[in-house]
Amino acid sequence: MVHLGKKKLAALVVLIGILVVGCVTVAPDDAPRGPRILAMGDSMMAWNSGAQSSIPEVISAELGEEVVSRAISGAHIVYNLPLTGSAGLRIRNQYVKGDWDWVVMNGGGNDLWLGCNCNACDRRMNKMISEDGSSGDIPDMVTSVRSTGAQVVYLGYLRSPGVGSIIEHCRDDGDELERRLARMAKGMNGVHFLPVADMIPHGDRSFHSLDMIHPSSKASKEIGRRAAKIITTSEG
Repeated sequence: MVHLGKKKLAALVVLIGILVVGCVTVAPDDAPRGPRILAMGDSMMAWNSGAQSSIPEVISAELGEEVVSRAISGAHIVYNLPLTGSAGLRIRNQYVKGDWDWVVMNGGGNDLWLGCNCNACDRRMNKMISEDGSSGDIPDMVTSVRSTGAQVVYLGYLRSPGVGSIIEHCRDDGDELERRLARMAKGMNGVHFLPVADMIPHGDRSFHSLDMIHPSSKASKEIGRRAAKIITTSEG
């Protein structure tokens, strides 16, 4: 058996401690991190994913980095069914914990079209977002995301081109929703509202899918590029 003096034993213990600490605490500066951009919302966000040209996929291509999308067609802001709401049909529940720098989201269109048929929607509108943009389910959701440190890009909706759309009558409600969203963004640091109503020339069907409701690949690409530009400009 080897006998060590007290000084040698103490030195050996210190050396072992240094080696162990070094093994468990030192990480390279260029260690990879997980994705930093999350997308949430309804079918406008999720549309064209089969063609690899959904809005989140375009943002990913523009920025050269992964974008995690949790968007689901048919999702609402106001949604009270617990099981399907937890599965993502309530947009707020699409959020997942992560090291997000940005959350790109949309929502509210289905609430107006399917919830009240874009007719006598004052109650539904006020529940989603107050006239001054400071309260309601949408500001609550955005505030919750901002509390994590992530910045938010909130997307507006396309408008019908004035021909052949069954949601033409929703134009006024859509305009009012987006006036409120713009006020919300103006009053909240780190929140960016991106309207896209100006994209479509009157009578131009090329920005819509065949149903004349959802964005075509052309529209999704342009919206994705605009969202990516907000991210790069804000970080520059």
